[in-house]
Parts: sequence; structure tokens; C-alpha cells
Amino acid sequence: MVDVRNLIETFAQNEANLRGTTFLAPALQGGKVRTRVKGIVYEFAIESTDFEGWGLFRPLDSARVEVVEEPSLYLVGEYLNLFPTLRLKLATQLNSSTWLAYPVNESDMRRRFGLAKPLPIHLVSEGEIFDQVVGGWDGANLWFREVDRRDDPLRAIYLRTALKGEVVPQNLKVKGLTPEEKTAYGIAFNQSEQSRIERERVSGERKVQDALRRAGGSLERLKDRKNYWLVEWKTSSGEVHTSAINKSDLTVIGAGICLSGRDRTFDLQSLVGVVEERPDWMR
Repeated sequence: MVDVRNLIETFAQNEANLRGTTFLAPALQGGKVRTRVKGIVYEFAIESTDFEGWGLFRPLDSARVEVVEEPSLYLVGEYLNLFPTLRLKLATQLNSSTWLAYPVNESDMRRRFGLAKPLPIHLVSEGEIFDQVVGGWDGANLWFREVDRRDDPLRAIYLRTALKGEVVPQNLKVKGLTPEEKTAYGIAFNQSEQSRIERERVSGERKVQDALRRAGGSLERLKDRKNYWLVEWKTSSGEVHTSAINKSDLTVIGAGICLSGRDRTFDLQSLVGVVEERPDWMR
């Protein structure tokens, strides 16, 4: 039977001992740090909430730590030596220090970790998209160790050039690309395409809003129909109309009101002007 009193005393002693020590850990901004003492994991909030990186921490109490100093690269390397390593291709930057990366050897990752999939790798301090990097897996997170100098940099350069040229994944032609590299490229390409579509949507919405505002109307809803915008807009008097508008120059494809077949002679701004200025008996 577990001696509860002894267990509580052990916890209390461990916590007391922790307060007089410092420990090394990685930290993400706004996150918590963990350390293990005699098989027990302790979790702390960082007093400086904007800290991110590797740090030497000192417990202030049972819930908070302060940053003492930044550790040497040697200490960080020794820490990461405790964990299994993974080699991955950087595929998409998620924020200033975290990337989504793909394993360079799917079968090895599947054998060692039970699955092969993209993973976020944190505290990436060097490298660019498609560079091969080495990370340490602590059981919950993957931490950047270094750029893998064993990799051929020419393939990464080719992939970066292809991505900049918007080459679709199935059209990659360079000899010797691995399936994993093609998968990493596909992740990056899809993310790049999604970003392009979002930029196009934001830019299009801004142009539509400006055109409507200049004519006295306002935007209610904008829908992307691939080759054109479906614009739901409102007049100054509150009438709501829906019009199909060319994306490139905002010319009217379908006005949504009777223009005697002359829809395509108008752009969005002039269409709103026509509706705003028509006499009351036509409304």
C-alpha cells in the first residue's frame, strides 16, 4: 500500500530542493517550462511572459520561474543529446521561430515513432525553406538543433526556385528528388497557393469596397467564384443587390438588375451610380 504521508513529504522535499537550483529548458513565448526531478515532472509559468528561447531558469515558487541567463550552445547541445534525433525538411514557416517540417526518411520515422507526418519544429535559429535540419524529440515537442550540413544544398536551391516560379508539385523534374522532398515541396506549394488566394481575396475585397464607397454603396458580402466575384452590396437607401463582377477590372458580368442586356458596358462603380440615381418609380 502506498504511504501517502511519505509521498507528500517526498513531493514537498523535491519542491524545496528545486527552489535552490537552476535548470535548463526550452521555452515558447507565453508557454510553460518543464523539468523532471526523481521521475516527477514539474511545470512552471515563466515570470517574463515574452521570453522565448533556451534558458536557465530558477523556481520562484511551486508555479513560477525566473530567467537566470541564456545557456551556452554546448549546454543546449548536451541537453538535446538526451533525446532521439530526427532529420527533416523545412516546409512552411509558422511564425518567427517555428516551422512545419517533413521527415527526410518516412520509414525510419514510422519505425521509431509509429507514424510519419509533418511536425512543427521549434526555436529554429537558422535555415530557410527546404533546408534539411536536425531536431531533438522530447516526447512532446521537436526542438531545433542545427542545419544538417550533410545534405546537398543544390536540391534545396532547386526547390526554392521552383516554388518561386509556382511550379506545381507534379511538374518537378530534377533528378534524384526523394518522395519525402516532393512531399515537403507539396506542403510548401499548397501553403503558398493558399496565401496567394488569401492575398487575392483581401486585395479584391479592398478594391470592391473602394468602388462601392465612391458611388455611395457599401459591401455586404463577397464570395469568390474562382473566375469572378459575387458581390452582395447595398445602396445608400438600404436596397440590397447581388452582382457578378470581373476580378481583374471590376467590370460587370451580371448586374442582378435589368440593364437591357448592357451589363458588360458597366463597371461596379458605374453600376452602383445607375442604381443610386434612378428615379423612385423605378425602384
